[in-house]
Amino acid sequence: MKNNQVKRKDAIALKYDLESDAAPKIVAKGKGLIADEIVSKAKEFGVPIQEDPSLIEVLSKLDINQSIPEDLYGVVAELFAFIYRADKQLKK
Repeated sequence: MKNNQVKRKDAIALKYDLESDAAPKIVAKGKGLIADEIVSKAKEFGVPIQEDPSLIEVLSKLDINQSIPEDLYGVVAELFAFIYRADKQLKK
């Protein structure tokens, strides 16, 4: 990357409702200013944030409201385990 180029941030938001969803879904995604807004809203509402560029790259190919494909369950399960641990730490 040249000095005058700025790497644009990407962000993807996932939602999983155990009672109504068969798998986590993409509920928001974007680059640059939209990504900044997704991260800002997550922070505002106390949603844990996990930075994983390789996961973002894979998930960015999915559409909004699309469920995570089975071959990504393991990786996304690790993400939700991180969120669970972060949430548990915040409640202490």
